[in-house]
Amino acid sequence: MGITPEQALQAMHEADLLFSAAQITEALDVLAQEISQALSDKNPLVLCIMNGGVIMSGHLLTRLDFPLEQDYLHATRYRGATSGSRTISWLHKPETPLAGRHVLLVDDILDEGYTLREIRHWCEEQGAASVHVAVLADKQHERRVEGIACDFTALPLPDRYVFGFGMDYKEYWRNANGIYAVRGL
Repeated sequence: MGITPEQALQAMHEADLLFSAAQITEALDVLAQEISQALSDKNPLVLCIMNGGVIMSGHLLTRLDFPLEQDYLHATRYRGATSGSRTISWLHKPETPLAGRHVLLVDDILDEGYTLREIRHWCEEQGAASVHVAVLADKQHERRVEGIACDFTALPLPDRYVFGFGMDYKEYWRNANGIYAVRGL
């Protein structure tokens, strides 16, 4: 299912820009304020969900001006594909104990929600005092799995195949400084 770098370049040249870097910056500023109001007195443990959440986490964490701890986890349904199964594969679980902690999961996008729902459930099983979800983008459609919602969302997205700012197009363009939609998809 892989593509060549030339095909990735072609996809970028044909893509529609949905949100510019400046729009994302403004949205992250607002998101950080909302998270600060809710969690600044809770000594939260922020868990970056790899790979997609790494760019979002980096930009978000520098805006949170209160004590917190940070760790990461890596769970996936996709493994490089454009659609995934309904079960997740754990590639790395956090080293930091979750028992009694207020956990903030940070990811790039909430699409159908299978992965986030399973991660949230796992955190609860580990004894987290609370589990909050923050995403850069919330895709607007009716296919959302029951039992998952975002507590903090920066941007609503149309129901299109998107990439950039952590989200990938066939493993490319997570590094794009904006959010783009693949033309025709």
